[in-house]
Amino acid sequence: MIEFGSFFQSIGETPLRVHADLLRESLQDNFSNALHGDFPIWMSHLQQLPHVLPSSLQLNGDVIRIGRSEDVPNITEQKLVDILLKFKPWRKGPFALFDILIDTEWQSNRKWDRLLPHIRPLTGRMVLDIGCGNGYHCWRMRGAGAAFVLGVDPGQLNLVQFQLFKQYLPDEPVFLLPLTGEQLPPDFGSFDCVFSMGVLQHSKSPLTHLELLRSCLKPGGELVLECLIVEGDGDTTLVPADRYAQMRNVWFIPSCLALEGWLKRTGFSEVRTVTVNQTGTDEQRSTRWMDFQSLADFLHPDDADLTVEGLPAPRRAVLVARRPD
Repeated sequence: MIEFGSFFQSIGETPLRVHADLLRESLQDNFSNALHGDFPIWMSHLQQLPHVLPSSLQLNGDVIRIGRSEDVPNITEQKLVDILLKFKPWRKGPFALFDILIDTEWQSNRKWDRLLPHIRPLTGRMVLDIGCGNGYHCWRMRGAGAAFVLGVDPGQLNLVQFQLFKQYLPDEPVFLLPLTGEQLPPDFGSFDCVFSMGVLQHSKSPLTHLELLRSCLKPGGELVLECLIVEGDGDTTLVPADRYAQMRNVWFIPSCLALEGWLKRTGFSEVRTVTVNQTGTDEQRSTRWMDFQSLADFLHPDDADLTVEGLPAPRRAVLVARRPD
């Protein structure tokens, strides 16, 4: 079983300590009492990994690198690959553990490279990443100098993938709680910077999600928001009738101007769109580590600017905004 004792110990000297009891209750209700049927199997696979201290760590490169092959002389490369493949699908990355490259579905480093020049320096800051997946970007935030990083994501396989690396880095102040943003305590406003990437389009109430993000920021704190967008004016929002790129849970896709308006409406200031990018099949694709369908299967066979449903192909924007003082 994954324990969260180190997280609660780490927040003892931070403003988050006042929320400790509510966080424990939320973890009990939404995780401990609701385990995925495969969770014990995933945990048994974790136990098969080498119990060693890695000799190296790189958190500020495209690939999160932990350890070298010479750290694990008692296990073959193929055996290590076989164990790591048991945690498929690997969606966010890439990672390298003891020189085994986990070539994930997403080249998540590209998103990081696009947004990093446009945000305030993370050095010494408390950072929250809502909908963090397996924590790839959380490690990048730490590599950029953040003093404390908390990711939240309800996916229990994501938690196990995060724990796979965290067990080798117990002293790094990077944590993942298997919760949604809505399952966090109210008035969670202790963070200098809040990230929400790839989450907004999955919310049935996007303005409520933006209000949640604002409530997690300190006054003067910065929001980094990334989501699907469409071209159009301030009144343009795509509401898919059914699926979007084969996804059933995409509810609203605004234009950049509409999204800027939503942010201002929910109390943010200094709102600006900093990047817009059409997602390509070189950034999101199937690999041996995620061998299900991926973006190429979701685009129209005769027009890559459309989804298979005939809707505009995925474009993503990064916006930054500030919670007023």
